[in-house]
Amino acid sequence: MKTDIDIHNHCHFSFDLWLTLIKSHPEFKTKRVELFSSFFNVDKPIEEVAKTVKYYDDLCNTINEVTGGNIDTFEIYLMILGALDVDIKQLNKEKLNEFYAKSEDLFLEYRPVVIFENIHGFFEDIKSRGKTINILSNTGFIKGTTMRKFLIHENLDQYIDFHIYSDEINCSKPNPLIFQEVKNKIKDQDLPLHQVLHIGDNPFADYEGAKNFGFSAHLLKH
Repeated sequence: MKTDIDIHNHCHFSFDLWLTLIKSHPEFKTKRVELFSSFFNVDKPIEEVAKTVKYYDDLCNTINEVTGGNIDTFEIYLMILGALDVDIKQLNKEKLNEFYAKSEDLFLEYRPVVIFENIHGFFEDIKSRGKTINILSNTGFIKGTTMRKFLIHENLDQYIDFHIYSDEINCSKPNPLIFQEVKNKIKDQDLPLHQVLHIGDNPFADYEGAKNFGFSAHLLKH
């Protein structure tokens, strides 16, 4: 991926994660569907489970972008299970937590692939100039706590001044409140908005969201 990002005219850099810095491991989603199906004893063909998981993943992601809110991971599970005729009244939070722990283990085994070219060198360059970096990501199945573990594993955490995940503050890009959260956490509170550059792949959530708030924005094209 090309890194034609202007680091000279900005002092703080906000990065989206999915399809900006990373993408799913090619086997992860298939493995997760298998785990989901066996863990909850879903009595449907695996293809139907996969299709239902994808449908609700996409739907909830879109709802979060449109409303600016955040649908909880466990709510997404329950919607999928309900659609697959599983009796969700038999479930409790403990069971859902147990499944999340297993899916986190799976995620960290089939870790995402870093797609951003020479990311360590690029982050190093930003930090060596005395500039700052944050991660700003909408979440769905994978919570912010898990993403932090992944970034530590990839030795990327050392460059990141702070992280903001939609499940932790209960709002999603392009909601201006989530960009306000970035502004609030930047050390230099006098930094003009245009000197903050948000980098992402989503024209609506990342590019327009950041621009409408007053930040500069860079849209990564695939």
